[in-house]
Amino acid sequence: MPSPYDTTLMSRIRQCTLCEPHLPLPARPVLQASPDAKILIAAQAPGKLAHEANRPFDDPSGDRLRRWLGVTHEQFYNPNLFALVPMGFCYPGRGASGDLPPRPECAPTWRPALLEYLAHVELTLVIGQYAQAYHLPNSEKTLTERVRNWRHYWPEQLPLPHPSGRNNRWLAKHPWFEREVIPVLQAKIQELIAL
Repeated sequence: MPSPYDTTLMSRIRQCTLCEPHLPLPARPVLQASPDAKILIAAQAPGKLAHEANRPFDDPSGDRLRRWLGVTHEQFYNPNLFALVPMGFCYPGRGASGDLPPRPECAPTWRPALLEYLAHVELTLVIGQYAQAYHLPNSEKTLTERVRNWRHYWPEQLPLPHPSGRNNRWLAKHPWFEREVIPVLQAKIQELIAL
């Protein structure tokens, strides 16, 4: 049962409008978190579809991510199993080559308290360059290098490419990722959700 502090934290996050002047749509923090969560998915920022659904990864990239994890929709959206906490909680808008980066105000304002709140996390999946810059500071220079050296972080953390269709070329160029990393990841996920 969350403490009153925890409930207040989540309520404050859901009501946050800190970056609204910089957003294309009204602020609508999109995340899922429970102090009982065993797996933290640290991603970038919700896309427009996730913003509209008010649910993280409620889009084609989420379908791919759930396949990578080997979990059902119901398991993925169980906050006692998965905390879905992007670096920026609101849809940042569209840029020339995809969604804009997460707003810089969000992580320093909310992330330290949220990580403390998530006291039972045993595995953090660090998705994309912005989450990796925060969670894996002073690591390899590129996302590809971090993902290739995944054993260095395992079993507490695992850097992953973003599951977006925009990364199909990356996945095709690096078939070792789905061949080597995904089976190990799926086995660990099954171990954690069975506990």
